[in-house]
Amino acid sequence: MDPEKSSSGSRGKPIRCRAAVSRKPGEPLVMEEIIVAPPMPHEVRIRIICTSLCHSDIIFWKMKDFPGIFPRILGHEAIGIVESVGEDVNEVTEGDTVIPTFMSQCGECADCRSTKSNLCTKLPFKVSPFMPRYDTSRFTDLNGEVLYHFLFVSSFTEYTVVDIAHVTKIDPAVTPSRACLLGCGISTGVGAAWRTANVEEGSTVAIFGLGSIGLAVAEGARLCGATRIIGVDVNQQKFEIGKKFGLTDFVDPANCENKSVSEVIIEMTGGGADYCFECVGLASLVQEAYACCRKGWGKTVVLGVDKPGSQVSLPSGEILHSGKNLMGSLFGGLKPKSDIPLLLNRYMDKELQLDEFVTHEVRFEDINKAFDLLIEGQCLRCVISMCNE
Repeated sequence: MDPEKSSSGSRGKPIRCRAAVSRKPGEPLVMEEIIVAPPMPHEVRIRIICTSLCHSDIIFWKMKDFPGIFPRILGHEAIGIVESVGEDVNEVTEGDTVIPTFMSQCGECADCRSTKSNLCTKLPFKVSPFMPRYDTSRFTDLNGEVLYHFLFVSSFTEYTVVDIAHVTKIDPAVTPSRACLLGCGISTGVGAAWRTANVEEGSTVAIFGLGSIGLAVAEGARLCGATRIIGVDVNQQKFEIGKKFGLTDFVDPANCENKSVSEVIIEMTGGGADYCFECVGLASLVQEAYACCRKGWGKTVVLGVDKPGSQVSLPSGEILHSGKNLMGSLFGGLKPKSDIPLLLNRYMDKELQLDEFVTHEVRFEDINKAFDLLIEGQCLRCVISMCNE
């Protein structure tokens, strides 16, 4: 059977399309033609409209040991149109606009039915090179070699296959280049303030690391009504950028004289911040964030991805005596199918800022330029358009 070049008459058949394939760690992606198999039961094949580059893509692009694996199709912040569906898929149909997510929501397990968790038990999060239900790939190159999946999305391709538990149907009226941001980073940051920490009106927040996720935490804290939002970063330019997302104060670790960052924040806040967020992925910063969190009710939320095997060391006496909370937050505690539409509504109502996160836009052919921009710290989010126009 000859693979189809486009979606016309392609239902149930393989599709031949372009993809940016990561062949070797740290090397530029290779634009090549691949074959995308039809969806299996509980799966959806999606035509990607646009995708964004997240720092997690960079981490796994550089990773030489498992779960780094090659050749692979990276990308996990995207929006697309349903091209076809497999058996037992009822919640979307051909032509629907959807956002694929690395987090699943099966709707059936105890976690999905509970308001307390977004960690689906039936299809748990893991960094797998395959589809979640079958442990097989839907991608091959023109030589028949298997191309591995990434975070159950793999959006650096014109067509991808995603499990229905990882697909959220959205309003097609939302601008695609903005909606795609909610597939990972912005949702994670906003959700961490909104869902995980439940930041209260009038509270004080400290954010360690002012990349896209840290700034999204600031945006979430602003929406929740926090009155003081302190950003901690070694790049002083981030303060000016962060002001539009609600930052009120800035701490540069290099300019704290002989004090630690936690000591400075404790002095600034008269006892510590109500909520602290670690958005870099360093055990030492988790410890600093916990140290400057207010005793009695303070919450420290970990969002940063540290290198495998890293350990956080905290004095057991402080844990016992301080009454503070330390917690992790995957995808900001959001349930994708129910919370992403809520965030998009807030964007449409001009409450949630998304436009301000998009600093660059490139064509699919120039995807390696997006990598350069993010690695060099020149952008927040670079949106990659699949259109040739």
